[in-house]
Amino acid sequence: MSAQDEQFQAAAPGPAAASADDGMTWWYRWLCRMAGLAGGVSCAFAGLWNCVTINPLNIAAGVWMMLTAFVLVLCEAPFCCQFVEFANAAAARADRLRPWQKAAFYC
Repeated sequence: MSAQDEQFQAAAPGPAAASADDGMTWWYRWLCRMAGLAGGVSCAFAGLWNCVTINPLNIAAGVWMMLTAFVLVLCEAPFCCQFVEFANAAAARADRLRPWQKAAFYC
C-alpha cells in the first residue's frame, strides 16, 4: 500500500462517523438540545408548582414530573449535573441514540 492510499483511507469517513452524524447540521443539533433543556426546566417548574397542594396524587404527579425533568436535563445537558457521578456516562449513552429514538424515549 502506498502512502497516498493510506492518507486517503485516513481521510475517508468510516461507518462510525457516518452514523454519528445522522444528517443533522450542528445548529439543528444544538437547537434540539436547547429545546430539550427548556422542556426539562419547564417540566421541573411545573412539577414543583404541582407539589404545592394537599392532595397526595398531585404531590406524586409533581414528584414524577421533577424526576422526568432530571432525566431529560441529564441526557441533554450533562454540564448542569456535573456533581452526579454517572451523568457523563448517561449523556454519552443518550448521544449514541438516533434522533427518532431519543424522541420516542422522551415521549
